Amino acid sequence: MPDGAGATEGTAGAAEAVVAMLRARVRDVPDWPKPGIVFKDITPLLADHAAFSAAVEALTAPHRGAGIDIVAGIEARGFVLGAPIALALGAGFVPVRKKGKLPGSTREVSYDLEYGSATLEVTADAFVPGARVLVVDDVLATGGTAVATVDLVRRCGAEVVGVSVLMELGFLDGRAALRAVGIADPHALLRV
Repeated sequence: MPDGAGATEGTAGAAEAVVAMLRARVRDVPDWPKPGIVFKDITPLLADHAAFSAAVEALTAPHRGAGIDIVAGIEARGFVLGAPIALALGAGFVPVRKKGKLPGSTREVSYDLEYGSATLEVTADAFVPGARVLVVDDVLATGGTAVATVDLVRRCGAEVVGVSVLMELGFLDGRAALRAVGIADPHALLRV
């Protein structure tokens, strides 16, 4: 959500109500996928039409009029959020998949994350050079997956114009990792 700068009191109150509704529908699952990790389960949010609609609209709003050509959704919950955002923006959608999930020729990037390593792929023709791309995911944690996706999009010759997430785990400082690769202000609806 925008931080309310220049918003009327009513608009700020509505934004706070949306944030409260979304927060109430994110469930913590301790020790998943391994001990010490607290997984943020958005299934209750997705199951609630009002909350899901509000989340999609709030993630879309800051990017209206930005000339987004493609929304790149990161597997798997970034697909669920990214596809309706792409429709709302009049843009195409590209799934950023885990290695081995896409047919044909692909481009890939490997990276480290907080509990292992991974490789992401897109089809070789996913992005037209110069395309304006918005990267979407559910959670920004350490920033490893988001940074890898930014790198992958750029390797394909496209331009990343923003990163938008449902929630940011601020204590893991993924924002700093994105700033280090030139993404100055990732958009997050919820900050935990």
